[in-house]
Amino acid sequence: MKINLANIKKAKKILDKSECVAIPTETVYGLAGNAYSDKACKKIFKLKKRPRNNPLIVHYYNHQKLKKDCVFNNNFIKLYKRFCPGPITFILYLKKGSKISNFATNNKKSLAVRFPKHPVTRNLLKELNYPLAAPSANLSSKVSAVSSNDVRDDFGKKIRYILEGGKSSIGLESTIIDLRNKPKILRLGGLETSLIQNVLNKKVLINNNPLKISSPGQFKLHYSPGIPVRLNVKKVKKGEAFLLMRKKRIDKSNYFFLSKNGSLKEAARNLYDTLRKISKNNYKSIAVGKIPNKGLGKTINDRLKRASKF
Repeated sequence: MKINLANIKKAKKILDKSECVAIPTETVYGLAGNAYSDKACKKIFKLKKRPRNNPLIVHYYNHQKLKKDCVFNNNFIKLYKRFCPGPITFILYLKKGSKISNFATNNKKSLAVRFPKHPVTRNLLKELNYPLAAPSANLSSKVSAVSSNDVRDDFGKKIRYILEGGKSSIGLESTIIDLRNKPKILRLGGLETSLIQNVLNKKVLINNNPLKISSPGQFKLHYSPGIPVRLNVKKVKKGEAFLLMRKKRIDKSNYFFLSKNGSLKEAARNLYDTLRKISKNNYKSIAVGKIPNKGLGKTINDRLKRASKF
């Protein structure tokens, strides 16, 4: 992708004033603000209508820039070397004296951090002397944005600037792993758990529905298209959209396919796009056919399950 430096300078100018901009990442678009600024972090919560007890993920250019804010450990170093920049978020202990806003952490002594791979946002982060707090650029509990048009649909002119970066290549949020003690997955995401386990050479506990909110993406209702969602459906009701894993010979106007040939990667990339398309077409509800519960299919099923808590 060709990098437009003028656009990056414009975004930087706005961010330097503790205002918010939307940024592209390989997972989904983010609503970004200076993570050291209370003003910017408060604005993110206000724009998203996000509950204050839902902490923010903070984005860094590299681990050198993170050193002053967080305590590293061996598991972090192993995973960072193998997967970063990429779709993985780490929960680490904050260092005393870190400038990270308490609004970003919900007054906790830990921080969710990630190193996005998208070249546009990497170029932006390289230019800044602060990291970016950036949850997904959508209204809280709704479907995440995977393009600049999605961001516009949700916020109109309420966001000062959208940094264009095309469609997100993964289309699902990052995998969140808590590395403060024994490694633990807190949110399934764009990086498969099996790959993480291979690097750490151990089984990693998945705690996807905890009682206590300790990281982003843990609320039970999330990723909702705003209409009821029924899962593992074989027969569709009248006035209902039918969301299917792979393209079938029967092609009705209310049938929506996530992949041409059953690819989970393609299905993941198309999930939020398709949910948004269905909700714009005035269907009363969504029936979802069975999605294979393996690899990225586990993340897709997790998102659909949370979307169904309408």
